[in-house]
Amino acid sequence: MKSSTIAIERISIISALPFDEVLARIGRDVGHPEMNRFRQAMKDARTLSELEEIVGRAIGPSGLMEFACHDLGAVVRKEGGSATPKSVRLIVGNPVIMKEMVKRVPDAGAYVPVTILIDERSDGVHLSYDRMQSLLAGYGDAEAGRTAADLDTKVERLLMQAAAFQATQSGRFFV
Repeated sequence: MKSSTIAIERISIISALPFDEVLARIGRDVGHPEMNRFRQAMKDARTLSELEEIVGRAIGPSGLMEFACHDLGAVVRKEGGSATPKSVRLIVGNPVIMKEMVKRVPDAGAYVPVTILIDERSDGVHLSYDRMQSLLAGYGDAEAGRTAADLDTKVERLLMQAAAFQATQSGRFFV
C-alpha cells in the first residue's frame, strides 16, 4: 500500500443572498442533462468529435454540467428539524475537461467531477470549492495543471456570479 499527502487549497465565498437564490443562480449556469440518456449517448459515441458534440449540448453557459445534487441539509433536518440550515453538495464538471486531466494524471479521476458545497451559516451562504490545481500539483504534470487551472477558473467564476460578487479594477471582489 502506498500513501501520499496532498495539500488542498479550498476557496470559500460568502454571499448575502438567500440560499435558494444562490442555488438557482448556479442552476441557470450549469447544464442539466437527463443523465441516463447522457451516459448512453457518451457510450454510443464512436469518435472524440461525437463525444465533444454530446458534451457541448449538455453543458451550460459556464461550460459545466451537473452530475448530481445531494441535499445534505434534508438529511440533517431529520434530527434538527426545519430550523436546520440548508446544505447542498453539487457534483459538476465537463467530461472533455476531465479527459484531458485523466489522460495525463490518472489519479485526477478521483477528483472529477468536482464538488461545490453550498451551505447556510450564521454569516451568510458559503460556497466552497477545492481547487483542482492544488489537488494535481503534487503530480508534477504542467499540462494537467493548466487544464486544472482552467477548470478552477470556470468553477470560481460560476461561484462568484452565483454569490453576486463583482470584480473591481484592482481585482478585489465585493458583494
